[in-house]
Amino acid sequence: MSGASKQLNNYYQRIVRDKAICGGDAVFRGTRVTLRTVLASLAGGDSIKEILADFPSLAAEDVQAAIAFAAASAEEDLPLPATPTLDENQAG
Repeated sequence: MSGASKQLNNYYQRIVRDKAICGGDAVFRGTRVTLRTVLASLAGGDSIKEILADFPSLAAEDVQAAIAFAAASAEEDLPLPATPTLDENQAG
């Protein structure tokens, strides 16, 4: 497994939930910055550099963990479409 693949699978080491922190929303370990906030910033077009400037308690690896979490969530939540079969009448 490549370093990038390992990082994608280790997002759970940086993202935690604790009922005593931000009402149990997912946050980055050691911070009160929510996963939702970082994902919204990315969706809004902010760069990693801009996010780190806005939230100095985060590291670039935290933002990468947010992206990895979103990718893993999409993989789990979105069913793959069935592979279309080639209709014999169209083969022609």
